[in-house]
Amino acid sequence: MENTEEVMVTEVQGTDIVYQQDKATIDMQITTAKAYPRSIKRAVENSIVIVTMDTETASTCTYSVPRSGKTITGASVHLAKILAQQWGNLRIEAKVINIDAKHVTSQAIAFDLENNLAIKVEVKRSIVGKYGRFNDDMITVTGNAGNSIAMRNAILSVIPRAVVDKVYNEAKKTITGDISDATKLMAKRKKVLEGFKESYGVNEKEVLSVIGKASIDHIDSDNLITLIGIAQAIKDGDTTVEDAFKSKSKDTKTSVTETKEVEKIEVKVTDALKEKQGKKTDKGELPLQ
Repeated sequence: MENTEEVMVTEVQGTDIVYQQDKATIDMQITTAKAYPRSIKRAVENSIVIVTMDTETASTCTYSVPRSGKTITGASVHLAKILAQQWGNLRIEAKVINIDAKHVTSQAIAFDLENNLAIKVEVKRSIVGKYGRFNDDMITVTGNAGNSIAMRNAILSVIPRAVVDKVYNEAKKTITGDISDATKLMAKRKKVLEGFKESYGVNEKEVLSVIGKASIDHIDSDNLITLIGIAQAIKDGDTTVEDAFKSKSKDTKTSVTETKEVEKIEVKVTDALKEKQGKKTDKGELPLQ
């Protein structure tokens, strides 16, 4: 009986071979892109049809995050993906390239094969919280969030701003829905505030403080888009409930506390001066003016 042995051969590919394979793939994609050029008009029209399909889809197209005391609102990664799909002839990659003690670094590349334009973007995300360094699962989640942000920034850097703004503006019109009269606007305001309370435990006062409004009656369409964008940013991992609402609430409480402490000090100083004036008067000296 003849013994047959299976031998496993592992082939190690050199960097030159990998480079040549990637180059061949990219060359083929460029050739295809040149043969089937995009229609900008069709890409824009198709993107608008998708983002205005319904309120839920439109709501995913915006995000809002707190930065340096302000709230930044813009096109989300979901809108970027819709644009990329309809724009066509794009090669997009996103990956985590480094994890150190405090940060995870994500890198994304958007390559417009038709126009021979490539944009590389890197994004750093903190992996240290109030309880110390994140565990492996949270680091993975943070890395995925970083990949999404880097991908969004890369795509929106390649596709012309005029195209992005046109589609984004149409999405914003759909986000708020019909608020053509006071009754419909008030109903939308209440729905958004109730959504924050039910989903994130955020009260009306905290929501109003973020958009700088004293009353729910002062919330306009732009404020609604900002609030809906914050909710989307929380879902996508761009921000947290703590960063978006609670930290601002804490700052407000701290300011009130500090003001009260200053008032207490002023009262003590005033009382001390009065006491000093009284003592000097008893000794025949003139009181301080």
